[in-house]
Amino acid sequence: MEKLFRKARQSRIFQDVVDQIQDAILSGQLKPGNKLPPERELGDMLGTSRGTLREALRVLEQKGLIEIRLGVGGGAIVKDTNTEQISESLALLIRSQKVSLAHLAEFREDVEGTVTGLAAQRAKANDINHLNVLLDEARRYYEGGSDFWDDFVRIDEKLHMALAQIAGNPLYLFILRTVHDNIHRYYDRFLTGDPYEFEENYHDLRRIVRAVEQKETDTARNLARDHVRRFNKHMQSKKRNIEKKV
Repeated sequence: MEKLFRKARQSRIFQDVVDQIQDAILSGQLKPGNKLPPERELGDMLGTSRGTLREALRVLEQKGLIEIRLGVGGGAIVKDTNTEQISESLALLIRSQKVSLAHLAEFREDVEGTVTGLAAQRAKANDINHLNVLLDEARRYYEGGSDFWDDFVRIDEKLHMALAQIAGNPLYLFILRTVHDNIHRYYDRFLTGDPYEFEENYHDLRRIVRAVEQKETDTARNLARDHVRRFNKHMQSKKRNIEKKV
């Protein structure tokens, strides 16, 4: 353990302590369940005061990398790193509406477009069958009229997530799942579900699925981007109307 850490740089000692321990965990040198040395010993290794070390350990705990246990047998224990805390941070950012509609749309246009293009390249027969099942469900809600708008929006999301699954990149899948799980605050406030909006969105989905089925990569990518752009256009329009009334 003593060879794992070096004396921290005095010019940036706090950040260097955080970085060294974090790098040891993320590189696998420290594994889940491993216990860091006692504070006095670890402080000597890093050449830092116990106060600075404790503050660094609190930061690492907030990042979800370690758990600080009190009492006999306690100490700083390395946690099993997972995506839960990252997902929660992104979810809070979206739910708090600290991200503007324009920023959200800009991000989604690029990501959803890329994902749909990849899906068109990689889709297999069973993937296409699944997309068509979702599209049939979307059609039934569309034909049912405005009372089924909320159901339609949920199927729209499922279809986007199915495309991300087909694309096969876990980073896109993780990010889009978090976005779609938390975007409803925007939809509930800024989507009206009027007949024109309903029709436009259904036909967007139908064209996207057909392009993926035909492996038309560029067409699928552009259709997905246009779909997100129109979604945002409707929400921006309603947002402006709400602001005028305030």
